[in-house]
Amino acid sequence: MSDIYRVACAAGFSGDRLGVAEPLVKELLRLAGPSCLIFESLAERTLALAQLERRQNHQLGYEPLLGEMLEPILVDCVRGGIPIVGNFGAANPLAAAQFIAQLAKTKGIPDLKIAIVQGDDISAPEFSSRLEASLSDADRKILSNSQLVSANVYLGAKEIADALNAGAQIVVTGRVADPALTVGPLMSYFKNNWNDWDFLGSATMAGHLLECGAQVTGGYFADPGYKDVPDLSHVGFPIIEFDQAGNICITKPIHSGGVVNRMTVTEQLLYELHDPAQYLTPDVTADITEVILEDQGNNRVQVMGVKGHPKPSTLKANICIDGGWLAEAEISYAGHHAYERAQLAAQIIRDRLGNLLDLRVDLIGSSSVFASDSGSGPEIKANKDYEDIRLRIATAHQDRALANRVCREVTALYTCGPAGGGGVRTNLKPRLNTLVGFIPRDQIQPSYRFYGEQCDS
Repeated sequence: MSDIYRVACAAGFSGDRLGVAEPLVKELLRLAGPSCLIFESLAERTLALAQLERRQNHQLGYEPLLGEMLEPILVDCVRGGIPIVGNFGAANPLAAAQFIAQLAKTKGIPDLKIAIVQGDDISAPEFSSRLEASLSDADRKILSNSQLVSANVYLGAKEIADALNAGAQIVVTGRVADPALTVGPLMSYFKNNWNDWDFLGSATMAGHLLECGAQVTGGYFADPGYKDVPDLSHVGFPIIEFDQAGNICITKPIHSGGVVNRMTVTEQLLYELHDPAQYLTPDVTADITEVILEDQGNNRVQVMGVKGHPKPSTLKANICIDGGWLAEAEISYAGHHAYERAQLAAQIIRDRLGNLLDLRVDLIGSSSVFASDSGSGPEIKANKDYEDIRLRIATAHQDRALANRVCREVTALYTCGPAGGGGVRTNLKPRLNTLVGFIPRDQIQPSYRFYGEQCDS
């Protein structure tokens, strides 16, 4: 057994940059030794939209870029003994596995061992009482008056590890906790006790460093003149090196752009952590309050001292419900008095629709990112001369035709005034709302199976 196991991440979200897996696989093959390639492409909203897509076509509902992700590297990974783990199954892991199997055949790999992790989808009627019990009183009332779109619980890493131990070359999951994509391969290789909390804590934070792709290699870090990042156009995606003691080294392919240093790693470690002493995941409660970061130079940072505590007794569930329709419309005003003309345009829409719809108004270029859905935001100084304003007006409503009134009224501003409006764009699409529940883990029975088994129908 090698002292080091490597995991590389080739996607941080659905729609992430293509073409980044090839240099990662090339680097893993160059370095030799045991390794795994992961794709993290599933967010809460992504999964709900995939559920809607599956309802319309039972052969869809998985990552739409799956072919572009896997086709360039599938043969090299199989030949090089590099397993692939991804949550690109989204709402339909079985269909994703079927797609991969067909792709493999075209590549001359007819017997690819594809494992499917099951158990995260709890939207079937038999789970309804458990869903209701998992919610607060207020959310339970909302659910009772809404149409359920999807319900998925966050699974942990054990089924991924078990599948790899059984010889899986690709593991397809739906909703698992993002770090589980990394924890599974590490536990499979080192075969640690599932109550070894410190090891699990370190493996979880290794996955946390990887899960957002190029964020840790300079992407989300870059701020020109303040935090400069070299060759961001060709930013390399991350690789972690992990040892039996739970030490992590984060790096990236040689000759790639971006940067890995103490600052990029610190930012990603703290990303989305509400409490650094209690990062709750299905596998462990991770604790980074005693972490030591050592910048080794040459785009290598070692992370030591992660602790772990027993895993939570519940699993988080995301419950998506029909949120009606979201209408968005934008129009630009430029030149002298652009801000005042945009304000007048917004007031016109309020006068015409304010008694029918709740409107959000953003004056992009002066104030937008700070505004609430009610349209309130920071007060703008009247004497500031804005010369380029993009007015955005949005609403959400159950009635499609009524929501669409926003699109029509903003379009009418072209000639109904004020002066100089242009570049109208409108969008009307279904809206999803999310409720969060917590279900006792003993009520969830995850499993895995290999594609091609009799129960695939």
